[in-house]
Amino acid sequence: MAIRRVAGLGLHLTALLWYLVAVRQNISVTADGRHIGVASYGGRWKYLTFINMILQTSFFGMCVLTDLLSLLPQPNKRVQHLTRHVGVLQDWLFSALAFPVGFFVVLSFWMIYAYDRELVYPKVLDQIIPMWLNHAMHTLVLVILMVELTIVPHHCPSRKGGIAVLVAFCSCYLLWVLWIHHISAIWVYPIMEVLSPIALGIFLTIAVLVSVSLYIVGEKLHHWRWGAAESLKKLN
Repeated sequence: MAIRRVAGLGLHLTALLWYLVAVRQNISVTADGRHIGVASYGGRWKYLTFINMILQTSFFGMCVLTDLLSLLPQPNKRVQHLTRHVGVLQDWLFSALAFPVGFFVVLSFWMIYAYDRELVYPKVLDQIIPMWLNHAMHTLVLVILMVELTIVPHHCPSRKGGIAVLVAFCSCYLLWVLWIHHISAIWVYPIMEVLSPIALGIFLTIAVLVSVSLYIVGEKLHHWRWGAAESLKKLN
């Protein structure tokens, strides 16, 4: 068990450092004034891709903290209590947000990109954002999450509770997107500009339903890999 925990720490520390580098590069690229979108209302925080990068960084930062706590001697009940609660929060963050949101970002980006890249990632961005950073934001996210799911067991929350957290997150982001349009008269993504109000409503509803479906996919994959019993007891 100790070897697996050390391996988990290695994975989490590597992922955390990678995301810190990617986020720093993202900020440095958009800070030079060439990316017009980040200069408008909401800045880079209106993009789900950037929010997801912060989410993934936070998750793997919490994983590193959990690993370090679990590897340290547990001298008293207070430390054990802290370790257990941080671990529970980590599991919820992975199951309810990090996995389904990260999966959705990758899936939706490349599907729209394949149909018409100008609707999600105009060609002019190739001159601004390095290719490696594009893949860091829109490809490797899912690869890292799948490695995490394969190597580290998590205690999956109840489906109702996990989906409730995910839907709340999606609702907050959609309200944020609509607020940005209301204040600045701009849409966060080009695809929203070409849709009628009814089509936009259908598009956003489908996006939420896909996110919920990806939550269930993550849950099924986790139980397939670890079994319900193993995911419940974790590595006690």
